[in-house]
Amino acid sequence: MSNYIIVLSKKTEKILENMSDYIAEPIHNAIIALGENPRPTGYKKLKGRNAYRIRIGDYRIIYEIIDDKLIIKIITIGRRNNIYKNL
Repeated sequence: MSNYIIVLSKKTEKILENMSDYIAEPIHNAIIALGENPRPTGYKKLKGRNAYRIRIGDYRIIYEIIDDKLIIKIITIGRRNNIYKNL
């Protein structure tokens, strides 16, 4: 399987910069793992949009998969209680 290129939105970069290392490290590791397997165990397709989500504790990573170009576009990261309001 080919590796996907990970593209972070500017919004996502800011969110990661403002997180403590304790929270950001597992999220960063999950994002890197998406490059190897963009559809890991537990991923879900979002209704009403061509995007997916994975869970990392109380946080969610919302991303799009562009298979023909081998790109994973990270749309946003956030806590589960308000992540879907900002989409």
